[in-house]
Amino acid sequence: MYHLFAGSLKLILNITHTCPHVLQFLILFLSQFHLFYQVFRHGDHTPQEFFPTDKHKEIARQQGYSQLTKLGIQQQYELGQYMRRRYSHFLSVVYKQCEIYVQSTDYDHTLMSAQASLAGLYPPTQGQIWNHRILWQPIPVHTVPLAHDNLLYLPFSHCPKYKKLLRETFATRDFQRQFKHYKVKYFQFWKSRNDTNNYTLPVWASHGVRTKLIKLSELLLQAEFGFHKQIQKSRLQGGKKYCEIIGSCNHFPQTFNKGFLCSQHAATIAALQMALNVFNGKLPPHSACHFFELYQEKNGQYTIEMYYRNDSLREPQPLTLPGCKFRCPLERFTHLVSPILVHYWTRECRM
Repeated sequence: MYHLFAGSLKLILNITHTCPHVLQFLILFLSQFHLFYQVFRHGDHTPQEFFPTDKHKEIARQQGYSQLTKLGIQQQYELGQYMRRRYSHFLSVVYKQCEIYVQSTDYDHTLMSAQASLAGLYPPTQGQIWNHRILWQPIPVHTVPLAHDNLLYLPFSHCPKYKKLLRETFATRDFQRQFKHYKVKYFQFWKSRNDTNNYTLPVWASHGVRTKLIKLSELLLQAEFGFHKQIQKSRLQGGKKYCEIIGSCNHFPQTFNKGFLCSQHAATIAALQMALNVFNGKLPPHSACHFFELYQEKNGQYTIEMYYRNDSLREPQPLTLPGCKFRCPLERFTHLVSPILVHYWTRECRM
């Protein structure tokens, strides 16, 4: 009997090593899956602006500024296909309005990213096919104007207390020590470059500058959400969003939604992960996705797992909230993140 058990276990381990989705199925077999909540960065897009002498300006004028590129569409469509594989046991094959809710910031490239992901997640089947030459169907994506967005688009600029914290951060020795390594022209070029991934950089910016620009962006992300008074910043920059995520997990029996998708920006993922102390310090790549999954164990206890998908060629990385185990009890998870939860954001933003 022992040899039979050992042999079966070895076989299972071999299968799950080569087929990670089998492992996901086995996990679900031992517990009940209830909900997922995903926050992902948009795909590759055309620049928002160019530096004055850039020879690619005309190309962007033709395509439109800050528009999702073909590469960006492919990245997001692939993310949607991955979601379909991962949640094939959970989501209906056909799109059902009551199962999923999609939010996006009010930018063309984030709205387009959400739509491209949904195309991969819900290709029309059976009676939902309205044109056999177009295997696509419209699915609603919700948004609000940026001026009224105090939930998705980070960092929030209309928060006086946060502006004060940011000024204090820029004045710290730690930030100044690291920032002095970057020349002004790098910062000005980074501000103008804005995701010119598929264009050839000018000669003056072609030798190691891209690496410096990425490092500079990572430093600025750290400054915006860390370095100085991180908990206070986390409360002001996304505390309401964390409340929504925790609330979705705590009140899932009252909703029909099985999944929530949020199409956002690199700063959103960085802020979220920094608040949870799981940030790796790297700029989240296009289509990077942080997700939460809610389970119910056999003993009735609810647990949360977190993953980070930042490479389409690899399985997502499991993330463990400091102070808890990987599959963290929901009650414990809520307790650990309680310092960054905020219910009266406008009041907290006052000086």
